[in-house]
Amino acid sequence: MQSPEASTAAISTRTSLHLALAAFADEVVGTLARLFAYVGTLALFAILGLAALGQLPDLRGDEPAPGKGWSVADRSHPAFALSRLDSSEKTASYTILRHPAGGRRDVMRWTGEADKVLAELEIYREGGEFDLGRPATMDLAVQMGLNAAAPLEQAGLIDTKFGPVALFRPMGTTGTPACLGYLKRSEEPALQISGFSCQGDTLPAQRAAVACTLNRLTLLTSGNEPKLADLFARAELKRRACDLQGSPDWLLGAANAQLRGAL
Repeated sequence: MQSPEASTAAISTRTSLHLALAAFADEVVGTLARLFAYVGTLALFAILGLAALGQLPDLRGDEPAPGKGWSVADRSHPAFALSRLDSSEKTASYTILRHPAGGRRDVMRWTGEADKVLAELEIYREGGEFDLGRPATMDLAVQMGLNAAAPLEQAGLIDTKFGPVALFRPMGTTGTPACLGYLKRSEEPALQISGFSCQGDTLPAQRAAVACTLNRLTLLTSGNEPKLADLFARAELKRRACDLQGSPDWLLGAANAQLRGAL
């Protein structure tokens, strides 16, 4: 038979053990609670950090993520527009492309029935990706839906508010070409205006349509590029009204005038 002293000691030992276990359990629960709170705080900071990073393109002028080529910049705003001849004109599609090396292309396209492309205008602000050794007519041929290696021949010059603009058409074209390409380069600022027009039943009418397009081109925002703003400001002083019948004083030289100097 166990003595009263032994029973009391056993009860005391069990009580101490229960208290120790309870204290240990409380400590474990508290540690887990603090751990969950810590992890939750880290997750919150991670979410906030990712959200902040998602806004960085807006703060940096909507630059695209690093990549190897051109990508559509959906968050960028149009920098150019074409003043309308009348309210019945259809709105063109406007696409902005950016390159990780700094280049930007603003592309306006007009379509007719069955989504047939009638005209396209591209303003290319050159960045580090610009290849001086690549003939500009190669990109123009691609714009016109041709193979990059397709030869283009000169189709004369037209006078616009940006100065003389070179015209091109597929080599060997006889009569009125389906589309007439054009190209104008500027060194300061580093800018290239190109495109094509399929409007007009005669070559003079096609030339006039191109000239009208360029004379109606306006700048909406220069994007902190004072040289670009100055180029368009000086061009506006030379702006002429459109004559889609092909006013002869817009044309320079013969149909296949030889081009001299920079385009």
